[in-house]
Amino acid sequence: MDMRKLVGRNFARLRAAAQLTQEQVAERADISQQYVSGLERGQRNPSVETVLKIAQALGVSHVDLVRPDDDAK
Repeated sequence: MDMRKLVGRNFARLRAAAQLTQEQVAERADISQQYVSGLERGQRNPSVETVLKIAQALGVSHVDLVRPDDDAK
């Protein structure tokens, strides 16, 4: 299981459900939009602190970002 891709898929899904743009999440999490874009594409390896910031920006639990989905099984 590629955790970067898993976090990216979960992030994209949760961001869309929250009806937020990448820019809005970046601003709320105090990270760059370029980082958010790379994260969503599974190209970034976020720290635990960054996962927490993003979860808070989305209004979800940090566990939701690392929870395996059907594609990861």
